Order: sequence, then structure tokens, then C-alpha cells
Amino acid sequence: MSKLPKISGRQCLKALESAGFYVKRQRGSHIILRRDDPFAQLVVPNHKELDRGTLRAIIRQADMSVEQFISLL
Repeated sequence: MSKLPKISGRQCLKALESAGFYVKRQRGSHIILRRDDPFAQLVVPNHKELDRGTLRAIIRQADMSVEQFISLL
């Protein structure tokens, strides 16, 4: 298992957009992303640094592996 990097919410957002997600809406500092095929919806907090558990949950909800996510950064 690869070690998760320390990244911001904005960096996570850019990586997920390159994986086919798009911004659906935003409420406060939380950005809701959606992918239509296959359907997935997730929330990315726009913080300076994401906790490792939060980042791992986002990657899991996006149905990706850590290695795939790191390659998108």
C-alpha cells in the first residue's frame, strides 16, 4: 500500500477532475463532485490540508486505488 501524500483540497479536486469528475455544486467549503458513468458522487472539503483518513475515504468512494490517484497528481 502506497503512502498517502499530504495534499490540499484544491489539489485533490484537480486530480479527480482529470479522472472524469465535475463540480456539481458547493456549500461552504465542501465541494460536491459527480461522475456520470459509472455513477459516483463525493464531497471534497476545500481545506489547506486533507486528513489522511478523509483522503483515503475520498479515494475509496471514487472507486480508485491509491496508486491510481497518485498518478493523477
